[in-house]
Parts: sequence; structure tokens; C-alpha cells
Amino acid sequence: MTSSIPHIRKSLAILVVALAAALAGCESMDYGPPPRGGRAAEGPMTHTRAAAECWMATEKGHADMDLDKRADVVNKCIEQKMKGAKTAPKN
Repeated sequence: MTSSIPHIRKSLAILVVALAAALAGCESMDYGPPPRGGRAAEGPMTHTRAAAECWMATEKGHADMDLDKRADVVNKCIEQKMKGAKTAPKN
């Protein structure tokens, strides 16, 4: 039984090296430099972008508010952003 322990250790070592090599070949995501001034990239306002910005704002300013009330605040924020923003042209 003791003769199989070195064989198991060798197999585990090979497995660890193979996993490390596989992970080393993984591509990392490069999101580029952060936007200047801390603002998101300018472009046409989309509903998704407005929703994300509004949810982030309510998380900072209204974290203690009930979730349903926060959703109402977010919906009003989205409406305001979509009214006053340039929107993407529809094709």
C-alpha cells in the first residue's frame, strides 16, 4: 500500500501543473482605461443604460428605502432620463 502513495502524489502534481497551464492560457478581460471624470462613456441614452444609472444612484442615496419604493424612484428617474436625452436612432 505504501508503494502507491508516491504514484498518487506524482499524479496529483501532474494534475496541478496541467490545471495551472490551462488557467495561464485563459484570456483576461481588458476594459481599457476608466472614463475621464468618472462618467460613463457618452453616447445615445438607452433604456438599459438609464436603468443602470438610476439603480446605482438609488443604491447610494436611498439604500434604506423599501425595495418597492426604490423601484418607483428608479422608474421616475428612467422616465426623466429618457425624456431629456438623445436616444439611439431606430432602424
